[in-house]
Amino acid sequence: MHGFGWRWGWRRKGPGRPPKPRIIGFIPSKITFIPYDENGTPIQSAPPIEIAPDELEAMRLVYFEGLTQEEAAKRMGVSRGTLWRALSSGRRKLIQALIEHRPIIITK
Repeated sequence: MHGFGWRWGWRRKGPGRPPKPRIIGFIPSKITFIPYDENGTPIQSAPPIEIAPDELEAMRLVYFEGLTQEEAAKRMGVSRGTLWRALSSGRRKLIQALIEHRPIIITK
């Protein structure tokens, strides 16, 4: 595997196999993006949308670095299906935040 990055995962409650940790190539800090209206005033709307580190890493590898899904999945130490689900979830959250004018929080 690669010698860079950190392992990220969450604890699953209840029965079933615990999720496999993901290898994240950078350490994201907790950042909030807040939408503004045309007058420069922050839009106070619905609650913020949280993007998980694995979703951000999947989008970074595929859309920013231009890797294929297979290459990105290998870098993250997950299957291509798992990577695809992280990409799909991240895209959906970003589009929802843009359409509904909601803040975006990148969690750590």
